[in-house]
Amino acid sequence: MSTVPKEGRVTSAPLLKWPGGKRKLVESILPVMPESFGSYFEPFFGGGALFFAIKPKRSLLSDKNVELMRAYSQVRDEPEAVIKALRGMRNSESDYYRIRSSRPKGEVACAARLIYLTTLAFNGIYRVNLNGEFNVPYGQKKHLVPCDEVRIREASRLLAGATLAHDDFESALGKATKGDLVYLDPPYTVAHQNNGFIKYNAKIFSWDDQVRLADVARDLSGRGCTVVVSNADHLSIRRLYKGFSMASIERNSVIAASSSFRSRITECLFYRRGVHQC
Repeated sequence: MSTVPKEGRVTSAPLLKWPGGKRKLVESILPVMPESFGSYFEPFFGGGALFFAIKPKRSLLSDKNVELMRAYSQVRDEPEAVIKALRGMRNSESDYYRIRSSRPKGEVACAARLIYLTTLAFNGIYRVNLNGEFNVPYGQKKHLVPCDEVRIREASRLLAGATLAHDDFESALGKATKGDLVYLDPPYTVAHQNNGFIKYNAKIFSWDDQVRLADVARDLSGRGCTVVVSNADHLSIRRLYKGFSMASIERNSVIAASSSFRSRITECLFYRRGVHQC
């Protein structure tokens, strides 16, 4: 059995920054979580902020980004090798672009490269072009240390009880059962909250996938799982989760480069609590 920390007791930060990451929203998500649960499932893992906050003993973590999940596998299984590889990577503009253009073949080297780039990239963004090549410019934060040995070892320890997969969300949730906790955080943007919302979001997660996800969430609830869903605050999304409890979370938009142009936006949490089975 795993337990959820109370608000204000989150001690472990995620290893990587990732688009749509919830590291700043974890304290707002924890109140809707059950006090205890069986296994933890997160099929849109990304940066895994919630996973690192609640530290489940058993989990199945998945993401459609193969490079990302391979990197987590190396951190889990070969943390000292990843640390050794990162120690040889300096924080400078010339080194950044040299490493960004490199194509390492070994699993450990690939994991170290991904950690390095997401640490030093502009705004910690992960982005690739149409050819799948990382193309974010250097972030100019020369004070950052690419190799955070403490965090890598802590991530390795917390991932020790995790099954890591590269899979579609529906397949990744096939074994979830009564008493388990499922957190669903699909890709979505709040850039177009009104006109064009569905069309704009279709570029990253289709409307058919949103409908399929809501159907899966209901099925999981019927199995006795506790299901928590992060999603955009839009009428079309609210309609998909009719019958779920809902909470709104307000945060600053991080889309604009300058904080003076950022506005307050809301996102939704939909949830249904299951019954824990020991």
